[in-house]
Amino acid sequence: MSAGPTQHPVILITGASSGIGAATARRFALNGYRVALAARRLDRLQALQAEIEAAGGEAIAIQADVSDAASVEKMVAQTLKAYDQIDVLFNNAGFGRTKWLEKLDPQEDIAAQINTNLTGAILAAQAVLPHMIKRRSGHIINMSSVSGLLATPTYSIYAATKFGLRGFSDALRREVGVFGIRVSVIYPGAVTTDFASHTGASRKTGVSTPKALVLTPEQVAQAVLGLARRPRRALIIPAVSGLAVLFANLFPGLTDWLQERFFTRPERGL
Repeated sequence: MSAGPTQHPVILITGASSGIGAATARRFALNGYRVALAARRLDRLQALQAEIEAAGGEAIAIQADVSDAASVEKMVAQTLKAYDQIDVLFNNAGFGRTKWLEKLDPQEDIAAQINTNLTGAILAAQAVLPHMIKRRSGHIINMSSVSGLLATPTYSIYAATKFGLRGFSDALRREVGVFGIRVSVIYPGAVTTDFASHTGASRKTGVSTPKALVLTPEQVAQAVLGLARRPRRALIIPAVSGLAVLFANLFPGLTDWLQERFFTRPERGL
């Protein structure tokens, strides 16, 4: 039996099977949201659903591939069938392949990143919009990255998808704001998830983000909840990452030189 629209708000989370997505699902469930969990790994979603329900929350598990338009439409339809409404869409699904461009596989590394990180978010937003427009209410939160503001070597395609999300979000905000729909982008720095295990990166220099600046999935989840409560256009976390973005914008030539000198040359053995 579906829940009525006057009951607790509903959030649909893509990429909910692990990391930031799973942490966000737990956080929103604890704060009274009904949670639609979407990802490709149904077994993990079902385990998370059971965990949320055991804690007194409400959730459903939906197997979905955001890179497939039919799957996305089905995902939204299943959420609406269960809960009658979608108040927040959190476009979180994504992954990265951080290698030199010439070493990336055209399908598995390039096309797959674009289809999941960028096209998937666009398709999900497109699918929920008719419902949100009809209700004159809704909030779309897109998961970008500091890489969507400051591109670094070996992140060429990943950065392209995250820069693309920025442009998409800005345009969409200006399209749907007249219907009372909010669009936000969150730009986290490094996060302690399994992201690194999927990047395929092999660093000669051992360069990495200082541990003090590495976020936990729970910290990002809390930031997403904050955005849902107090919508804003963009949020960079941690705040200090904004200084690096500002520096790159003010001194692009120096930024190029520093990255080439201390990363590209040693990593390429030049």
